[in-house]
Amino acid sequence: MANPMARSFLQVAASEEVASPLRVVQIEGLAILKIIKHCKEFSPALVTGQLLGLDVGSVLEVTNCFPFPIREEDEEIEADGANYQLEMMRCLREVNVDNNTVGWYQSTLLGSFQTVELIETFMNYQENIRRCVCIIYDPSRSNQGVLALKAMKLTDSFMDLYRNNNFTGEKLREKNLSWVDIFEEIPIKVSNSALISAFMTELEAETPVSQQCDYDRLQLSTSPFMERNVEFLIECMDDLSMEQQKFQFYYRNLSRQQAQQQAWLQKRRAENMARKAAGEETLPEEDPSNPIFKPVPEPSRLDSFLITNQIANYCNQINGVVGQSFNRLYLMKALQEN
Repeated sequence: MANPMARSFLQVAASEEVASPLRVVQIEGLAILKIIKHCKEFSPALVTGQLLGLDVGSVLEVTNCFPFPIREEDEEIEADGANYQLEMMRCLREVNVDNNTVGWYQSTLLGSFQTVELIETFMNYQENIRRCVCIIYDPSRSNQGVLALKAMKLTDSFMDLYRNNNFTGEKLREKNLSWVDIFEEIPIKVSNSALISAFMTELEAETPVSQQCDYDRLQLSTSPFMERNVEFLIECMDDLSMEQQKFQFYYRNLSRQQAQQQAWLQKRRAENMARKAAGEETLPEEDPSNPIFKPVPEPSRLDSFLITNQIANYCNQINGVVGQSFNRLYLMKALQEN
């Protein structure tokens, strides 16, 4: 007799619970050191690498990584890069190391990572990996005394819109999507094994106090970093102005077309009244073959959204550096008074 409690595979699949959203990216300390080493060695050139780990519930664990070779725009070199990735993952699997791809990492210059190329890479990864992240490391920002490490992912609403390739104003209002809804930053948690934590504790006890003082944090000069940020910010403002000019040109053409349509419609109605009075058949009030009824293509708002995101990023960086600079100035003033 069949078990009434037994369910078919389709029933199980249909009743499968929705996966919990990604809350935390947990990275091993060794993986972070590998990322920092790779990005700093090739700075200011931009580099990328593969992230390996496990997807466990609402936590994405990054346990290892390896760098991608720097490649040029050549099909043969790209094919060699793909073979290199497969060979690296095969070698890691043979030594019993986590070889599940959970995303990639890349370096950036002053936080200028919000580009169409990044979105396309995300979409390519999403075809095979349900949840993936991109770790962004900024060596120039880290030189200012902070660990500039971010875990980014695309929002689900934006990915649905990007698949349809429809970034018109009407569609964005329908989805209630703005420029802040493109990327989502996931909190990063650094994790180390018990042996590494114990080893670091022993090292800290043996290090003299004089070597633990980081006087570089009191450096007052931030001019190069500030200047580059302001330069990039001005460039983004120029790009945003050009995007706004595109929309102004579009709305001018749209209003001109609407005026031509109204004039043509009034003329056709007057002609139909005359034909009706003469007992003739009226003509249709719309003529699809007429060029004035051809819809004016609306420019995509994706570029303007990305530029606005980048402007906000530069402003936040400038604000953070200025705040730290004022703190150092007040600290040095107090030391001089004492």
